[in-house]
Amino acid sequence: MSILLGKKVKIFSLTSNVELAQEIADAVGVPLSSCDVLHFADGEINVQINETVRGHNIFVVQPTSAPVNDHLMELLIMCDALKRASAKSINLVIPYYGYSRQDRKARSRQPISAKLVADLLQVAGADRVITMDIHAAQEQGFFDIPVDNFMGLPILSNYVMDKHLDNLVVVSPDHGGTTRAREFAKVLDTTIAIIDKRRPEPNKAEVMNIIGDVKGKTCLLVDDMCDTCGTLTIGAEALMKAGATEVYAACTHGVLSGPAIERIQNSCIKELIITNTIKLAESKKIDKIKVLSVGQLLGHGILRILSDEPLSGLFTYSYDKSKRELL
Repeated sequence: MSILLGKKVKIFSLTSNVELAQEIADAVGVPLSSCDVLHFADGEINVQINETVRGHNIFVVQPTSAPVNDHLMELLIMCDALKRASAKSINLVIPYYGYSRQDRKARSRQPISAKLVADLLQVAGADRVITMDIHAAQEQGFFDIPVDNFMGLPILSNYVMDKHLDNLVVVSPDHGGTTRAREFAKVLDTTIAIIDKRRPEPNKAEVMNIIGDVKGKTCLLVDDMCDTCGTLTIGAEALMKAGATEVYAACTHGVLSGPAIERIQNSCIKELIITNTIKLAESKKIDKIKVLSVGQLLGHGILRILSDEPLSGLFTYSYDKSKRELL
């Protein structure tokens, strides 16, 4: 049993990203607790917790990445098991929140699946959700429990600053990402450009125009996630045609589905910078992809939660221009 700040604490990992869970546990200063995820012959999932959790503050690490439905069910079943075992609090660390793109009714008769998942987690017994760069910030309002939405910006921008790129301009791949691009540009002390695109169908984008000056510039495309990477690669090509000298890309969540790796490998993108909110399979590791860890950031967040300290210090950032580093 681990006692931190006078509180009994345990951290569990389910199956989607055990390596990140271990980094978080190391940052908090407690060992990972033991549980087993079992599968019946017909595919049903069962979770066995191998130690007492009665009266403990529990943190469960489980990005709901592919296979999304399996990982989500593991999390729901784990919540139920913890609730029935008399855990004091159940805190879900979901660095990547699956279904977050289904946050509104874009057409008639469409579901709002992000809200449905929020309801499921709460009914299962969750007391708090810790996530990173949720697709739309207002999704925090889908929950009636505290939601801490960490940002990948400090980690990604710190890496970019260390590269000392010349004539840098931050580029949003669409109008919806303009706020994110402005935040990056503010930290990197540079300007922004916007790619005007349309999306005729899911996972397919067409560039219409580029708003802003990119000629002779090093461009940094920023987004919350990269899935099939069609948007990134098409955007990068458009930037090069508009006179950019180099194109980099930075995304918090490397979903990297289907043809993503092939597209990145064959694209003009010099480097794709992602974090380990989603485990990158060995088959997807290529020289063009750089993975940064969010383990320390999430671990420090857990410590602040346990000590009843505000998390705002982890969400705000500035940088010393003389030292080019985040403070």
